[in-house]
Amino acid sequence: MTIFGPMIDVRPLFPRERHALLDLLGSLNPGDWSRPTACPGWDVRDIVGHLLNDYLRRISGGRDGHAGAVFAAGETLPAYLTRVNEEFVRAARQVSPRLMTELLAHLGPRLDALWATTDLEGPAGLDVTWAAADLPSPAWLDLAREYTEFWVHQQQIRDAVSRPGATGPELMRPVLDTFLRALPHALRAEIRPEGTGVRFEVTGPAGLVRAAVRRTGRWQVAEGEPAGEPAARVTMDQDTLWRLASRGITVEEARGRAVTRGDDALAGAATTLLAVVA
Repeated sequence: MTIFGPMIDVRPLFPRERHALLDLLGSLNPGDWSRPTACPGWDVRDIVGHLLNDYLRRISGGRDGHAGAVFAAGETLPAYLTRVNEEFVRAARQVSPRLMTELLAHLGPRLDALWATTDLEGPAGLDVTWAAADLPSPAWLDLAREYTEFWVHQQQIRDAVSRPGATGPELMRPVLDTFLRALPHALRAEIRPEGTGVRFEVTGPAGLVRAAVRRTGRWQVAEGEPAGEPAARVTMDQDTLWRLASRGITVEEARGRAVTRGDDALAGAATTLLAVVA
């Protein structure tokens, strides 16, 4: 067992998620593209521009070996990402919605082809620091993280234009499963005896159960249920979890929607779960 838990292979899901996104974008009217979203200062067109940036960045780096990152002096990774994302989004405002949609449709299969050749158990192209800041990540977790980002941005567009969708178990459960790989990092400050477990249940059609167990001096994602009675239990519905993990709602709001039992400190730490770079 690794601290990240069992592998998730999301590669077959990228074309399906993208198909749902492209169908959604094709149905929007001109006014929809300027609707505000949950991303501060960004409208629907800006989120689509950001997705286009993600496609271009991953193909350029992963396929072509292009090292595009240039950090300013003393710049942290979160600050760098905020800066370059904003720079690209501003530049993309000169691109029409139709052309951005066509570019996503054109680049998507190239991204699929790149990831089809990825050794899932090899090193990640980009480490998933919200799962473990001190350990290298496997490639499968990097791809799963990327899938969650695409899916969350699609949901933010859907929220903005009041068009729910793409929340069936096939597309949504891997997002929730990936987000729960942040449990060990959320619990990292809570020192407990070996074998201590925290059970996290997500309810709803796409729901699932994951657990974190204290082993070899650190928290790890368990393959299944923890042995014995968990020290803490958290139950949260699927909509609340993805919004908490992406900070679409606050920790306090998520806790108000959750049911917790057992060790209050462990349950409280588990509900700080964060699955974005911040």
